[in-house]
Amino acid sequence: MKSHFIPYFNRIILTLLMLISSFTVVFAQTRVSGVVTDAKTGQPMSYVTVSFAGTGIGAGTNAQGRYAISTTDDVKKIQVSFVGYRTVTRNIISGQEQTINISLTEDNHSLNEVIVRSGKKKKYSNKNNPAVELIRQVIAHKKQNQVENYNYAEYKQYERMNVSLSNLSDKFRNKKIFKNYQFLFREQADSTAIGGKTLLPVYQEEKLSDIYFRKDPYAKKQVITANKQVKYDENFVDNNGLKSYFERMYQDINIYDNNVSLLSNQLLSPIADNSPTFYKFFITDTLKDQQPNLIELSFTPRNTNNMLFEGRIYITMDGNYAVQNAFLTVNKNINLNFVRQMQANLSFEKNPDGRYHLSQSDLKIEFGINKEKGGGMYGERLVNVSDFVVNNPRPKKTYDGPSQEIAVNADDKNDAYWAMARPDTLDAASASIYKNIDSLQTIPSFKKTMDIATLVLAGYKNFGKFELGPANTFYSFNPVEGFRARIGGRSTTELSKRYYFETYGAYGTRDEKFKYFLSSTYSLNNKSIYSFPQNYIRASFQHDTKIPGQELQFVQESNFLLSFKRGVNDIWLYNDIFRLDYVHEFSNHFSYSLGLKKWNQTPAGALVYQNLLPNGVINNVDLLKTTELSAQVRWAPHERFYQGKLYRTPIPDKYPIFTLSYTQGIKGFWGGEYNYQNVIGNINKRFYLSQFGYTDVTTEGGYLFGKVPFPLLDIHHANQTYAFQLQSYNLMNFQEFVSDHYASIFIDHNFNGYLFNKVPLLKKLKLREIIDVKALWGGVREENNPANDPSLLRFPTNMGAGGVGTYTLGSTPYVEGSVGVGNIFKLLRVDLVKRFTYLDHPGAPEWGIRFFVKFDF
Repeated sequence: MKSHFIPYFNRIILTLLMLISSFTVVFAQTRVSGVVTDAKTGQPMSYVTVSFAGTGIGAGTNAQGRYAISTTDDVKKIQVSFVGYRTVTRNIISGQEQTINISLTEDNHSLNEVIVRSGKKKKYSNKNNPAVELIRQVIAHKKQNQVENYNYAEYKQYERMNVSLSNLSDKFRNKKIFKNYQFLFREQADSTAIGGKTLLPVYQEEKLSDIYFRKDPYAKKQVITANKQVKYDENFVDNNGLKSYFERMYQDINIYDNNVSLLSNQLLSPIADNSPTFYKFFITDTLKDQQPNLIELSFTPRNTNNMLFEGRIYITMDGNYAVQNAFLTVNKNINLNFVRQMQANLSFEKNPDGRYHLSQSDLKIEFGINKEKGGGMYGERLVNVSDFVVNNPRPKKTYDGPSQEIAVNADDKNDAYWAMARPDTLDAASASIYKNIDSLQTIPSFKKTMDIATLVLAGYKNFGKFELGPANTFYSFNPVEGFRARIGGRSTTELSKRYYFETYGAYGTRDEKFKYFLSSTYSLNNKSIYSFPQNYIRASFQHDTKIPGQELQFVQESNFLLSFKRGVNDIWLYNDIFRLDYVHEFSNHFSYSLGLKKWNQTPAGALVYQNLLPNGVINNVDLLKTTELSAQVRWAPHERFYQGKLYRTPIPDKYPIFTLSYTQGIKGFWGGEYNYQNVIGNINKRFYLSQFGYTDVTTEGGYLFGKVPFPLLDIHHANQTYAFQLQSYNLMNFQEFVSDHYASIFIDHNFNGYLFNKVPLLKKLKLREIIDVKALWGGVREENNPANDPSLLRFPTNMGAGGVGTYTLGSTPYVEGSVGVGNIFKLLRVDLVKRFTYLDHPGAPEWGIRFFVKFDF
């Protein structure tokens, strides 16, 4: 009996195994992935529909042409289709995972179906237009389709930014100067989807981050867990500034925002609330062979010169009216400088609740001085989002603190870590750039080239531990000193990262006097004092000349070009200034500084200090002595800048900058002769107004407590050069107005060509119209007015032939305004300036023409 039972049992087991095997076949998953490319160009194709033939299961390719589809159904083929291309069908093996790459060829037969008819072209209208009705549905559903609609969201993000020299000819590559750099060209030659140009990578940055979002109270924090960046010699390049500059150029593109920031400008989103006013929309395709069904909606600017996109978006027809894919570019006529080509690809994934989130963005821009030919620069920023989780609240501390944090060991990740962490594989050129740039900087000829570039652009000649400069101050002239020769320099990080020294010496041929400057700085955080965040103590002494009330921006006072001034320019001071300063910046861009200043000033040129003695005799005062303690706090949230050799060059953005300063004059301390307190507050902000351009606004107010002579009052910033200065009064004379209390506003509005773009002839010139208004309210209290107290220094009046005097503001504010034309030759701005008030002052100009050189996109 036992012998009969065993075969029977074996048959049962065999039957069960066969049943399990059959179920495995039935329910096994078929997964197909690959890349779809254009057969002619070899470039990846976005938004191509890939589906299992005979089913509604499919997906579109992403920005890199990649796709991945899967099913448990019994399927035999996949189908690949795209408008204007031949549909391709490929056999697959059911129940297996497989990779199938596909090349699509253009469907030339479609040209035979074109029928040309004569007749009047139908005028585009929003009325009764199904494309416009569709975009209005998208706009109405925007809020529900944004990440900000969730109470909580978190995800992982990978970013990669590449910057390369582009369109390099063989003639350029074979020049003698590049003899030692051929390894770069050989290993890193590449081509791009937006131009097919040969590239030479020069910069790359990668970041891995954890992003946490909270709706109420609003918080969005990025925790950078890994970071890798190409770095150049600090003596030549500000690596952090370079990083900030590129990140500002290649920002996140959120199509759900009304305005999209691009290259310091804002372009109206095609799904902005008022987009039908500025765009034309067309339904160009319906994709029914994938789920959800999609409608391809193409759009173009009504005015091709305006700051607008063109391209196409793919709208889901599942009731969400969400954007699943978007392809954005710009018209060749757009009033955007130096941009040869721009392309942004956005892909969105569906969440379990049916809404969508951004899964990938790929922004490519190529720049060039000449838009049609010649060498240029190409950059690409790729962002991948993964592990998207909604409504999973974290502890409160997760969202608190600055919006961006960097993990302690973020910069220490090795190549093996990055190879595992990247969502894709780097091409050969990108993989070798870190090593190649390091090798490049060891080549003597490259160092020499960078040395020459630094001298030309920044004005400093590097000698290792010391650098000479700035070159543009070596020679200048003015009415007091005559011809002025100056030479100076400073130490570099090669000498020390903690100790810095700076000096210069100058001599005037007319006054025959030597001037000099000495400073010593100690860094408290073992970083360069020119690196952010700064934390240092500096002691300095200066014996030199100065113009009262001159406030220069991003330029030295002894710059040769500023020697040329309008009107009478003979109001000067000789100064002896000792300063002791402490500066402490924080990573959230809050900073404070403390200072001690001993200042001895002597009038020079036509300037005289005089008061009236009790016996009625005029007394000449040759020296004023003050000792001050000062404190300043500054907050610049999200500030970005490039740290040059002399100044930080701000990268404009929408965030305000707040500054509050306090100064305490102390009588009897270290020779100080006056007690006073001075409080000054300043707010600076840029307002973006979409298609109407942007407005830079600066407001400032100050109040001085105490009794002081007029040289210690607030001397308002005047400008007697021919350069247009945004933060100075361009038709005010030096030391023309003083106040002990004042309020001011500076408004500079750039229309970005909004008006000129509508004029047929002007729009080809890509000019930009500008309006500027400056107003100043102020006055001097009776206790500080020498008319009420003869012991105070008298206001100078009509000094010398044709000279000007010093005045107080009355009930009427000082007002000047200008209309300007910018973007002349893409660099020059010219303003016609008019002064509206106080025209009765001697030497007060009513009109003037001023020039401003500005590199802008």
